[in-house]
Amino acid sequence: MKGLELAELYYHEFGAPMLKHDFPKQVGRIAVGMIGPGSECFGFDDEISRDHDWGPGFSLWLAENDYRSIGPALQTAYAGLPKTLRGYGPRKVSQGEEERTGVCEISWFYKLYTGLNKIPESIAEWLSIPEELLALATNGKIFTDPLGAFTAWRDKLLGYYPEDVRLHRITSCCMTIAQSGQYNLPRSLQRKEIFTARYDVARFGAHVLTLVFLLNRRYAPFYKWQHRAVQTLPILGRSIYELIADLAQEDNFRQNLERIEKICSILVSELRRQNLTDANGDFLVNHARSIHSRINNRKLRESFSLT
Repeated sequence: MKGLELAELYYHEFGAPMLKHDFPKQVGRIAVGMIGPGSECFGFDDEISRDHDWGPGFSLWLAENDYRSIGPALQTAYAGLPKTLRGYGPRKVSQGEEERTGVCEISWFYKLYTGLNKIPESIAEWLSIPEELLALATNGKIFTDPLGAFTAWRDKLLGYYPEDVRLHRITSCCMTIAQSGQYNLPRSLQRKEIFTARYDVARFGAHVLTLVFLLNRRYAPFYKWQHRAVQTLPILGRSIYELIADLAQEDNFRQNLERIEKICSILVSELRRQNLTDANGDFLVNHARSIHSRINNRKLRESFSLT
């Protein structure tokens, strides 16, 4: 059983009856779900994942006034729930990760991942948040949210970056993809710098994955999940997943140079389809310049040098 499925089942079998019985007046103000760090919240958990921070559990989110009035009592009631369900459990909790489940105040939850106790508004605020943390704040599943306050905050984050921020990040990815795969890799091979060549391939692949998330307007998760996650994306997801897998397994650098050019050609076609570039050819530095010119915010545009 997947961890997210187990969490929802645990809520319905034990959590929901507890809330209805112990907090009948507040049950309509309590959001419940499983969101945040851990492979289970992305649906990537497996047998290996179960050795830590896995097992029956869920989170309960309260507005500030509700947290002050019933937070401690609700946490006590949650802690009193059965520790196992259908042969699973008790939940294994790593030191320092105790707050992945249990009671939490809504604004505190989002501040944990964004550093803000409000929705980011300015370009500077958006750029200050690591993308992987935005992925953590918007993954998983909400089981119930009768008040709607937790969902409203989440939906605004899921609305994605302001377009200028997205263009800024796409520009950066295109520059790194070109630098590592199209420019540095052939030169590293000419110098017989094999370690550097392998690093070029890895760096190229990592930024290709990040770019595909940006083209899908989806936050990229922590690096170790990006390749697995990219195949679920509707735009280029499956094809890039397979090409990057081939790139990682192939030791023939000549074939990898050909794959890199194929990947770049695919990316350029999508950039053109989204009307992000009007540059010629497949060298991504040229497209980075074209994308960069579309950033409306002058301060942001001037903060990124393409020389």
